[in-house]
Amino acid sequence: MVWGGISTRLRTPLYPVVGNLTGVRYQNEILQPLVVPALQAIGPRAILQDDNAPSHRSAAVNTFIQQARVNGMLWPANSPDLNPIEHMWDERCRRVQQHHPPPANLGQLLQWLQQEWNGVPRAFIYNLIHSMHQRCVECLAHNGGHTRY
Repeated sequence: MVWGGISTRLRTPLYPVVGNLTGVRYQNEILQPLVVPALQAIGPRAILQDDNAPSHRSAAVNTFIQQARVNGMLWPANSPDLNPIEHMWDERCRRVQQHHPPPANLGQLLQWLQQEWNGVPRAFIYNLIHSMHQRCVECLAHNGGHTRY
């Protein structure tokens, strides 16, 4: 598994997650070194959007987010159509499959994912994020069901 974050202004480094990502690991390996500095670079109006993975909702993470004064977004369960990062992952995986033979090992796969992650055009990320309003409109129109996204 890999973790990464995007905004219209920046993207975090891609972070490989080896093993289970607990709340404590999420806090120590991702939130503190990657997320908080990125949010600070964006400015006081930055909002963290994550999914409802158990590691993101642990008591330790909730306490840390409050103490770090991170603005979080409440997020409905089972709503990947609305989350821009899911579309980013989908596109990256497709590009790896299109441009490379099957990887010889996990290290090679990680290297290719890193290349694809770093090569994402800013305009692609910008369009993903700025499509949020329309994604929400379509989700509501489909009563929470599947959308064209």
